[in-house]
This record gives sequence, C-alpha cells and structure tokens, in this order.
Amino acid sequence: MDKSSINNVYRILAKKIGEPKTELNYRNPYTFLVSVVLSAQATDKSVNNATRDLFKVIKTPKDMVTLGERKLKSYIKKIGLYNSKAKNIINLSKILIKDHQSKIPGEFKDLTSLPGVGNKTASVYQNEILDIPRIAVDTHVYRVSNRVGLVKTKTADQTQEVLEHITPKKWLKTAHHLLILHGRYTCKSQKPICDECVITKHCLYLKNEKNKKNISC
Repeated sequence: MDKSSINNVYRILAKKIGEPKTELNYRNPYTFLVSVVLSAQATDKSVNNATRDLFKVIKTPKDMVTLGERKLKSYIKKIGLYNSKAKNIINLSKILIKDHQSKIPGEFKDLTSLPGVGNKTASVYQNEILDIPRIAVDTHVYRVSNRVGLVKTKTADQTQEVLEHITPKKWLKTAHHLLILHGRYTCKSQKPICDECVITKHCLYLKNEKNKKNISC
C-alpha cells in the first residue's frame, strides 16, 4: 500500500471513530499496567468487570502485595489464565517496590523485564501513560493491518516494527486504538461487516474477494 493510501486509511478511520481511547478502566499508571496485564487473551469488558471491585481496594503495588495472590485470584477468577496472571501481578508489584520505589519504569527494557509484561503490554503502557507513540499489536491490530493490506507480516513483533515504520507521524499515537476499534466492531475475525466498513476502497481483502467472484463467474 502506498503512502497516500496508508494516510487515507487512518484519516478515514479517525473521522468515523473520533478521538480514540483505551476501553480499559484505570485510576493511575499502576492500575493501568495491572489492567493491561489482565487483558492478555481476555476482553476489555471482562477485565473492567473484574477491576471494578479490585480497584476499590488496590491503588499501589503495596496494596497488591498486601492483598496477596489468593485474594487477588478471587477478584479475577473469571478472566482467562487468571492463575498465572495473579502470580505475575504479585511478583511485578514486589519488584516495583524493591527496585523502582513503587513507580512504573519508563524504559521499554525495564518494563519488559517485569513478570507478565511483554512487548505488547509495554507498548500499550508507553503509548497511553507516557505519551510515547507506539503501535502495540494485539489480535485485532494484526488481523486488520494484514487483511486491509497495510502490512504483510507473520508475527506480532514484525507487524509492530513495520507499522511503526510506515505509519505517518500524525497517526502514530492513535493508530493502535484506531485499528483495534475497527477490528473489534467492524473488521471482525470470522464475519467482517464489510457493508459497514468505511475503508473498503483501500481494502486488499475485499479486492481479493471481488476478484474471486469475478473468476468464478
């Protein structure tokens, strides 16, 4: 896809979606990090349901360590992989207290050294909290960017690298949210709602589908 088309994809999505923002609820940088860790292979809705009560008693790493792994599990037990997530959250909270004065480190390598924090989680945190333009890649971003034709990649890390290279500077901060929301509500995995899509003119997937129909005719 050429530069003009790439810019138009983001421009059109931004016009439809408006000012995109995370759908995760949080109270401060620490609770946001906890929410993002919990969101791995889970919906934002399920995370928000769990953290609604959790964040009434948890605001800091110390609060979390005091709560303990067993009680944390009781709050998040309806979220997938809750056992490993609870363990990671308790351990990362201990590290934040011991090594970072209970504050979240800003450097990418320091973030990814925390239990349960991979490239995607660190990128989401930097983009949302530190205002550092990053395009974190989840299943929605990976699917949409490859389906539309923004990229042609095989892994999430490769997708992020290419997207951050080709995305115009103007859209770097919001690209992550624009692609996620488009994937979540329109460009769905099994049944994309192409009739409601605003970027069909630029969509490689739709062009290929039309070509298949023409060939079959």
